[in-house]
Amino acid sequence: MTLPRLLAAALAVAVWFLLAALVEARLAHHPTLTGRTARVRLVESLLLTLFGSLWFDSLGHGEWWLLFALVGGLSALATQAAQGAQHWRRTALAVAADIARYVIAGGILAWRLG
Repeated sequence: MTLPRLLAAALAVAVWFLLAALVEARLAHHPTLTGRTARVRLVESLLLTLFGSLWFDSLGHGEWWLLFALVGGLSALATQAAQGAQHWRRTALAVAADIARYVIAGGILAWRLG
């Protein structure tokens, strides 16, 4: 894998994660993203790109959506546990949104790296 190809994939996922964070902020009635949230999403996109690169370049290509759904589920549940979410319906929606965010990011990586 070449570095420019990896950076292009990381940039595409970073743009997706920042757009998703903007939508999430709007739905939570926050006017904009905080700098901390943007930095976390950028680092998250870089790590997920490296993970995707490992998957698509060496381990396999099939059923990528299941792999990214599982990773998204783990991440979402850990986030919800750390936040101590109280309302189960809001928690279930947030977990589903995080899983969808990861699966879409996996689709971007499959397109860019696959």
